[in-house]
Amino acid sequence: DDKLLSFEKLDRSSPDLWPEKIPGVTEYEVGRSIKSVGTPRWLADLEKDDINLLQEFGSLTLSQLMEKVRGLQNLAYQLGLEEAREMTRGKFLNILGKPKPPR
Repeated sequence: DDKLLSFEKLDRSSPDLWPEKIPGVTEYEVGRSIKSVGTPRWLADLEKDDINLLQEFGSLTLSQLMEKVRGLQNLAYQLGLEEAREMTRGKFLNILGKPKPPR
């Protein structure tokens, strides 16, 4: 059986090279290409929301993606400032102080 297998990839996107669709062959080719690729290991661990986010990022232009990255950097900076304020506040309120040993 292995002698009859061909691993040649046929590009069927050109209507000049493939003007007509042969019933059953197109569906077979699509099914084989999907099965042979399989799911990458890194993709198997992602949830649907993560995949949607990746697709959203993939559809952005370079400038849109850079703007998104700048927005995330600004958000991370703002969160850092807020955390520093809360840590300072906790220090003044002695929230994080060491407990006194029992007498």
